[in-house]
Amino acid sequence: MATSPDSPIDPTDPFNPSPLNRLLFGQVYSAAVRAVAVHRIADQLADGPRTVEDLAASAALHADSLRRVLRLLAMHGLFSQDEKGAFALTDSGAALRTDVPGSQHAAAMLITDEMFSRSAAGIQDTLRTGKTPFEAAYGVPFFTHLAGSPAEGELFDAGMASMSGRVDELVAESYAFPGSGTVVDVAGGRGGLLRAVLSREPALTGVLFDQPNTVSDHLLDTEEVRGRWSVAGGDFFSEVPAGGDLYLLKHILHDWNDEDCLRILGAIRRAAAPGKRLLVVDAVLPDNGDAHPAVELDIIMLMLVKGRERTATEFENLLTRSGFKLNRILPTPSLPSIIEAEAV
Repeated sequence: MATSPDSPIDPTDPFNPSPLNRLLFGQVYSAAVRAVAVHRIADQLADGPRTVEDLAASAALHADSLRRVLRLLAMHGLFSQDEKGAFALTDSGAALRTDVPGSQHAAAMLITDEMFSRSAAGIQDTLRTGKTPFEAAYGVPFFTHLAGSPAEGELFDAGMASMSGRVDELVAESYAFPGSGTVVDVAGGRGGLLRAVLSREPALTGVLFDQPNTVSDHLLDTEEVRGRWSVAGGDFFSEVPAGGDLYLLKHILHDWNDEDCLRILGAIRRAAAPGKRLLVVDAVLPDNGDAHPAVELDIIMLMLVKGRERTATEFENLLTRSGFKLNRILPTPSLPSIIEAEAV
């Protein structure tokens, strides 16, 4: 028998919303999000509420199944349902549209992709073996797999760009970038952060450095940064463009173990003259083990790659061993902090 809203929650009842049960049903929620993302339901609600029958007819879907999935996601704030049964987007659900600034559609497609779900299923074995679940499932490291699978590589690049858009702006706003000189964005993906930085400093120039197939699909061809950037392709483990006044490394070190981080930082140190700055943009975990939102991201790193989220002490150790001096750590309004270091 159902309890009233005021009844105490019984943690042993699998149908009451205890913290344990919310976690147990997590895969159901993400599968429902993926279903509406695949069928682009949010795009079809861009002009206002629609009945399930109307939505299902236009998208060639099964109406009753669609109603039940939308009802679940409405409980979690992505849609709303009126008294006539029509569904509409909420502000949160609108982020699943493909045609809005800051769209999270590509991010939803990436995070709910089989690459993630298969890796998550392998965590139980990782606790015994210590091996990366992705490698156990696919037989090769994550980035090797992406390099050999163009479709999944494009999905990853699009998903990362989707998640990084607003973060790039917040990072650019949180640091006093120089008014002149050259910024080198190492492993900068499609260049969202570099574009945000150059847009704020009209006399600054920049170099976007990443894998050749990634930089070929860059985001820098805009009027506000025209003529102030170049792209370069290569391997950041061996060599990065020299002569920069400031080097950027955003959401890269957390992808790699300490040994590989030292190789990346070593390549940057060889390219950077003494006194030049490096900004590592990554989440910084509390040294005392307190709760932090990046702990969830740390499990993604455990699933997919041999990286990890790190504390301030761990970052300082890597930087010191690579020939850099940690100057300061600046928080941003987003998840990552800006770790400022100087070549010595």
